[in-house]
Amino acid sequence: MGILTWTYIIVGITFAIYIGIAIWSRAGSTKEFYVAGGGVSPLANGLATAADWMSAASFISMAGLISFMGYDGSVYLMGWTGGYVLLALLLAPYLRKFGKFTVPDFVGDRYYSKTARLVAVICAIFISFTYVAGQMRGVGIVFSRFLEVEIETGVIIGMIIVLFYSVLGGMKGITYTQVAQFCVLIIAYMVPAIFISIMLVGTPIPQIGLGSELTDGSGYLLDRLDGLLTELGFGAYTSGSKAKIDVFFITAALMVGTAGLPHVIVRFFTVPRVKDARRSAGFALLFIAILYTTAPAVGAFGMYNMLSTTSNQPIASMPQWVENWQKTGLIGVNDKNADGIIQYVQDAERNELMIDKDIMVLANPEIARLPNWVVALVAAGGLAAALSTAAGLLLVISSAISHDLLKKSVMTGISEKQELVAARVAATAAVVIAGYFGINPPGFVAEVVAFAFGLAAASFFPVIIMGIFSTRMNKEGAIWGMITGLLFTIGYILYFKFINPAANVPENWIFRISPEGIGTLGMLLNFVVCTVVSRFTPPPPLHIQELVEDIRIPRGAGEAVHH
Repeated sequence: MGILTWTYIIVGITFAIYIGIAIWSRAGSTKEFYVAGGGVSPLANGLATAADWMSAASFISMAGLISFMGYDGSVYLMGWTGGYVLLALLLAPYLRKFGKFTVPDFVGDRYYSKTARLVAVICAIFISFTYVAGQMRGVGIVFSRFLEVEIETGVIIGMIIVLFYSVLGGMKGITYTQVAQFCVLIIAYMVPAIFISIMLVGTPIPQIGLGSELTDGSGYLLDRLDGLLTELGFGAYTSGSKAKIDVFFITAALMVGTAGLPHVIVRFFTVPRVKDARRSAGFALLFIAILYTTAPAVGAFGMYNMLSTTSNQPIASMPQWVENWQKTGLIGVNDKNADGIIQYVQDAERNELMIDKDIMVLANPEIARLPNWVVALVAAGGLAAALSTAAGLLLVISSAISHDLLKKSVMTGISEKQELVAARVAATAAVVIAGYFGINPPGFVAEVVAFAFGLAAASFFPVIIMGIFSTRMNKEGAIWGMITGLLFTIGYILYFKFINPAANVPENWIFRISPEGIGTLGMLLNFVVCTVVSRFTPPPPLHIQELVEDIRIPRGAGEAVHH
């Protein structure tokens, strides 16, 4: 059977499972819609968190970035993995103790202010839309190649699917759908990685294969990659070209941005107890590590196979995978010197092969000539990764509007049934807007997602951390800190990415920090502003200070036991 037939079969089966789960677990109350009724087991929540966490950026784009950036691509690995640890250990248990559904809910109650809640709602919506645009773009890429439709059509199909199970099931439907999606995406990621590892280096463990000797006896994989790329005028695969300060700031932005991501934080409210929140965080880290330790190998395998099958090859005998992807417009071949041979070189004026970074993982099985069913399986995995995260983000947007904006701020008298209707209407509107950004994305998938992390770092992280660990932090500090961090970071990204992209070079950046890393500086500004403003304005009410102490140190902890 051909790739198209296999894709219809495998994607059709997985979609039927997701929709079946959504119907079976549809939400009947706001508690089920927002936090799945609070009764999810730690293992199921760990699987769902891992699926929520591993978005199209992790599945589709991260190994593609590593393929083309080599050593420099490791910032995404370090930032996203380290960020999850930070979130699981430092924030999740305390927020779970506080017992609020959403980040704006925490901010509004902790900072005893409707204005603070409103600023947090705006931040949550802005971050979630930036992030979900990347997911929709990923969905469009998968559909455009494997179902042979336009990217725009692919995005619309994805919108309809994600709308169905997120609007119907809420967090309850999404949680159990994400358990299935994790199983699909991890199998889809590992099967081709294991096959290609066996073919290239003779070991079924990709993590070991990355540092192994090639089976054709031409040397070690990474040495060969270094040699191939330096011959073509690129930097060595295993050496970095980014400034150390930029590497640090991007990694930090991704880490602390993770800790402020609303759709991941809310997952820790779906389990019955604080202890279960910690256990599910441990399970999720284990499941995330499987993909994240494999990604560098997938990136290296993809780059090696791509160079071997295209560079300095006759255009007349281009491999089939290039032809397949040319139809999507994500690969371009332009014989600039009319010699009939493809030159893939560093010099943009002479480079004759244009490759979208987002296709490397999806194209990998085709490049390695794996069976058609493996190619289709990867398509299903990419969709599972993108749709699982998109659903979580849409829920954040809908709950921010219905729960935090309407119920807690604007229309405080609405019933639970009206709130549920508002949440579903908000989710529908969010899907339409997200679809527009998926069709007209502001960058490739991982880049768009990196901006979302930067915005989360600059706006949410300081107010959450100070809200948990500082009794002196007050509403004025939180409000001005969030506004400062968000506006500074948005302004920097907009200037270099949209207003004046020609100036987007290290010489023009503040302290040579790229737009992907500027969220860290935004976060530092937020910390400074909220600390200074809090010092010069009245302290929080006594009951808020006691609440903070109680969340951090439960009453009676550490007291001597008298017999």
